[in-house]
Amino acid sequence: MNGIIFFAALIFFLWLGRSILIPLLVATFFWYLINATSTYFRKIMPVNSEEERKEKPFIGHVFDWLSGISATLIFCAVIYFFITQIQPMFKELVNALPAIQHSLINFGKYLSESLGIRFDASMLPNIANIATNIGSSAANLVTSAGMIIIYMLFIFIEQSTFNKKFSVLFPNRTQSKKMRYILESIDTNMKKYLFMKTLLSGITGILSYFWLQMIGVEFAGIWAFVVFITSYIPTIGAIVACALPILYSLITAPSLHQPILTAIGLIGLQIIFGNILEPKLTGKTLNLSTLAILINLVFWGMIWGIAGMFFSVPLLVATFIITAQFDSTRWIAILLSADGKIPDKKEEE
Repeated sequence: MNGIIFFAALIFFLWLGRSILIPLLVATFFWYLINATSTYFRKIMPVNSEEERKEKPFIGHVFDWLSGISATLIFCAVIYFFITQIQPMFKELVNALPAIQHSLINFGKYLSESLGIRFDASMLPNIANIATNIGSSAANLVTSAGMIIIYMLFIFIEQSTFNKKFSVLFPNRTQSKKMRYILESIDTNMKKYLFMKTLLSGITGILSYFWLQMIGVEFAGIWAFVVFITSYIPTIGAIVACALPILYSLITAPSLHQPILTAIGLIGLQIIFGNILEPKLTGKTLNLSTLAILINLVFWGMIWGIAGMFFSVPLLVATFIITAQFDSTRWIAILLSADGKIPDKKEEE
């Protein structure tokens, strides 16, 4: 009974504090990405072994700074690319919304005449209202961007004290080793997942752009960006990534030739990269149940909306690894796994 009350209280806390927790989670995610990229750069730079760092401490610190600066510059370059390239495309799409709404109404009339059913324009989605809601969400995101940047700055400032705080939190040597093992396992699996997911999503987005551009679909850059972003959302992301450009092509193209090619290309890419390559490259690493991923997606989507869906898999990975390390919760890890195999438990010494 106490467990049920605690779980209900936790859900209520997550829902009530979403305006604070979501920006904090996004800031932590960005901080983690920058650190992971910095760690990769540091491995390929000179003076990266413990022996070399002891012999040349000053040079080692210089390369530490260079790797951190390089990772930060890449992150800033991605943000700059979005602001200068993707954002103007969205503005063009917003300006084209009245024409799209008119085309949608005409398409609805065509279907009703072809199928012999009664058509009412009010039955169709109002794209202007949808755009207004999206604009409000974007405004909220811009407002949250300030909080995200502030959170990131403070996380970077306090990063040097993490080890000291960790030692104070877990003074017991056995506990400290166990917790470090858990954090290292989460870090390793998260880096593998994010690297493979970003790589596959990026390739899918680029190929989608070239395909849509080749067959003449307008706003190919926006649809490719949508494909890239929604690829991080399990199951539903692939449906949205395909449905939006296909629907747009269907209501704006003069014939069915372009919509059919759009569907063949985008669905084919999703099958190849999302259904064939991704499970082979990330599924074996994560070993998570597809049903568990879907339930987790719905759970976080209900609490935190799109942000919850975006972070649902990383949160599930962390839950999977943590629950596998304690006897009282290993059954949860078994249920979350794809085949009953869970990470080895760090034995107490």
